[in-house]
Amino acid sequence: MGSFLTVTDNGVQPLYLDLLRRNLTRYGMRERVPSKWPLRRKVLYKAVNTLSPLRLGLSPFTENKRELGLDWPAEAETMIGMKRLTNLQECVETVLKEDVPGDLIECGVWRGGACILMRGVLAAYGDDTRRVWLADSFQGVPRSDPDNYKADKGIRADFAAGILGVSEDEVKANFERYGLLDDQVRFLPGWFKDTLADAPIESIAVLRLDGDLYESTIQALDALYPRLSPGGFCIVDDYRAVKACEMAVTDYRTKHGITAEIVDIDGTGVFWRK
Repeated sequence: MGSFLTVTDNGVQPLYLDLLRRNLTRYGMRERVPSKWPLRRKVLYKAVNTLSPLRLGLSPFTENKRELGLDWPAEAETMIGMKRLTNLQECVETVLKEDVPGDLIECGVWRGGACILMRGVLAAYGDDTRRVWLADSFQGVPRSDPDNYKADKGIRADFAAGILGVSEDEVKANFERYGLLDDQVRFLPGWFKDTLADAPIESIAVLRLDGDLYESTIQALDALYPRLSPGGFCIVDDYRAVKACEMAVTDYRTKHGITAEIVDIDGTGVFWRK
């Protein structure tokens, strides 16, 4: 299925991309709670005891939480919030403007929202050469392995498996909903340790990491950071939210002598430029 949109008018591009971000986050919209959503019971129980709109199957929305990506959206294609989405858009726009070589990749995609935005930016600027890569197990976060990654000790990812384990077919359907599933969108299904080292990607312009664990973060950095072009961006979603993730970034940067300034995005995510 080909992308239906190529926006070349400078006045239309920001309007389209702003609308895309708002839809991907459901910013300012009430969300229906699906009957099979894993958090439905917990959310509805809380709602009944607080007399919130969830009693009618609607989730409470606050602009601050959705701006900063601090809640668990029932329907939205991304949970990273408007600020991190805007940062991602700006990074992609910068590499396009400055012609930094390479593809775009996210490691840990959930419902695919951030990658849909990246593909949308390419469409908006008429770039038909770069690819958007989605690396994910499509089964959720792996069980922590403290024997090999001590920083992950005590982290339980299985409790959220029903929420984080979004299938590849569902992610593709989300791309199709926005008319953005085409040959420029590529999938790397499987655990990072099995897929990233041999991934057929020559160079990367934007590398976005959202793997939560030390293990997932360090595996992605080891495999892909050497392919990040000078001038490219490395974005780490969980840097200030998950200590193990921060430790992985610190260890990698120290080992390889990376001194580029780490810039805060919204109190959770960070990025730096290579």
